[in-house]
Amino acid sequence: MSVSDRSATSSTASKQSAPAKAMERLGLVRDIDLALHLPLRYEDETRLTRVRDARDGDTVQVEGVVCDNRVEARSRRQLLVKIDDGSGELLLRFLNFYPSQQKSWGRGVRLRVRGEVRHGFFGREMVHPTVKVVSDTTPLAEALTPVYPTSAGLPQAYLRKAVAAGLSRAPLQEILPPALLPKGMPSLREALRFLHHPSPEVSIETLEDHSHPAWMRLKFEELLAQQVSQMQARRERAHLRAPALLDKPGGLRQRLLEVLPFGLTAAQHRVCDEIAQDLQRPQPMHRLLQGDVGSGKTVVAALSAAIAMDAGWQCALMAPTEILAEQHFRKLVGWLEPLGVKVAWLTGSLKAKAKRAQIEAVASGEAQLVVGTHAVIQDQVEFARLGLALIDEQHRFGVAQRLQLRRKLESSELEPHLLMMSATPIPRTLAMTYLADLEVSTIDELPPGRTPIVTRVFADSRRDEVVERIRDEVAKGAQVYWVCPLIDETEDSDQAADEAAGRASNKRPPLDLSNVTQTHQELSEALPGYGVGLLHGRLPAAEKAEVMARFSAGELSVLVATTVIEVGVDVPNASLMVIEHAERFGLSQLHQLRGRVGRGAVASVCVLLYASPLSDSGKQRLKAMAETNDGFEIARRDLDIRGPGEFMGSRQSGAALLRFADLSEDQGLVARARKAAEQLLEADPGVAQKQVERWLGNKAEYLKA
Repeated sequence: MSVSDRSATSSTASKQSAPAKAMERLGLVRDIDLALHLPLRYEDETRLTRVRDARDGDTVQVEGVVCDNRVEARSRRQLLVKIDDGSGELLLRFLNFYPSQQKSWGRGVRLRVRGEVRHGFFGREMVHPTVKVVSDTTPLAEALTPVYPTSAGLPQAYLRKAVAAGLSRAPLQEILPPALLPKGMPSLREALRFLHHPSPEVSIETLEDHSHPAWMRLKFEELLAQQVSQMQARRERAHLRAPALLDKPGGLRQRLLEVLPFGLTAAQHRVCDEIAQDLQRPQPMHRLLQGDVGSGKTVVAALSAAIAMDAGWQCALMAPTEILAEQHFRKLVGWLEPLGVKVAWLTGSLKAKAKRAQIEAVASGEAQLVVGTHAVIQDQVEFARLGLALIDEQHRFGVAQRLQLRRKLESSELEPHLLMMSATPIPRTLAMTYLADLEVSTIDELPPGRTPIVTRVFADSRRDEVVERIRDEVAKGAQVYWVCPLIDETEDSDQAADEAAGRASNKRPPLDLSNVTQTHQELSEALPGYGVGLLHGRLPAAEKAEVMARFSAGELSVLVATTVIEVGVDVPNASLMVIEHAERFGLSQLHQLRGRVGRGAVASVCVLLYASPLSDSGKQRLKAMAETNDGFEIARRDLDIRGPGEFMGSRQSGAALLRFADLSEDQGLVARARKAAEQLLEADPGVAQKQVERWLGNKAEYLKA
């Protein structure tokens, strides 16, 4: 073989492998993957429209004979092809073309074209339509043509053939008992065949809004697998063993309640009792404690930890950021050390000698409570007797990190009890589906004395007015937050990864701090005589702690910060929050930031500055913030705007667990699937497991963390 032949062969092989590589990137590896790769939309190639009947703006299919074909050099070279179908002429305009196309679309050739009709200088025309060379006997398509999600290097024609082949080979036999299926649903194979190639008579609306019976079958199958997986996790945990932690009368929990400088709300008392009941069982607790910003979750965690420590077991509290962890540490030390509890502090920023001392205190059991960031789950951290793991802002941790903390008791054949906390309330429908294996405790009231926060939305053109308002507020002795977005904010994600790996964070990605530093400079100049602090994730830990301490002590009137203050910062004197470029933040994040004010008796205001133009979702987020302070209503609207996959964050470890069902639309199916899952697990656990493997594969593990 000559060098040129070998080169041509290599080039051909490379071209042939490009679509295969693209399919692999999309996860289209198995036949079942292809069968479940559903169209984004459909094109109707089952009928022809006459040129004279085509209206401007319509997307239609036309067939005619080429009567003119030429290249014109105007501002750029264009291929102009004119076809005639007997009722009129249609100009086809191509701004990008190959010489071979001009040759193959010569006079007298019959073309079938599909595109949007518009009125041009020379009459009706289409720009870059899809084109097929046909004969007068070439049949029309009998079904709607699918248009699939794809990527670069993967043409629709190639993908359509691959999906059709995968669909014909995929193992789609019925495994569910017919009695389990809601009435009126087609078989799984029929449903998939229909969704890939629907008949032209079908209502396009039912395909697009996923209400067609074929869509309902897929949703039900997926929800059933998801519910089975959750119930399996709950049953598996019932067979695990955990230390039974009894609440001693007059013990540490009671003594802590007596010395707290405030009383608990009825909701806090209720959730404390729910947790105490779980802890006394010899099976591991797996409970989510949720409550709005400022509802008092930390004290509930402290009272739960008191039960465990009083029973002779250690507790670990892990928070996603050092600022949040330090807030917890200060509160817990203030409450518990006077009662004789030793609290250890573990973060990635600790010096080697101090960290070694803390690790030794944990390993010996001297430290009864350990508070920290991801450093708590480092391999070198060994607990003497870990009985209770507390994870704050649990949605900001990956699945692997949560599992790693639970495994700290593996050698003792016991599992620690697990209490996860979240200030992002989970809507009921989402909890029933994604968190069906969890018990959920909800603090649904705020402590007395909190003043409602008034939220105002201003265009950034009114920034000067806002600065004037700040000047008035600080003159009265109030304190102010000014939050700037950081598009590349990786403050804790990179540090967390380094801490989890047990190494120092030396190399950091480039970070644009110009917005926050420029704002700090502008406000410092605009407010002479008042302290203006700067806080962002690239400051050394000691400097961050110093800035926060000065702001908490009232030495700084204004704190200009990035979202490092999103959670865990508690300064009752702060009464004004300004969020710059509020349109760049998610709804949950905006609500969390707003929760930094309104913690004292002074009336508080949150100002949302936005830049135009606003996207539709941006308008919805700002509207929701202006209309309600209720975290549960905020969560419901956030779910509507973002959808369940994005809302749940790390629960899926980046992979959407529900591809077909929509929890905001399919609440009725969720309830049916849950009931069917119970029946299937009782009647045939083997079939139930096959259902999980078919629809979830290894994603089922993510639902158990």
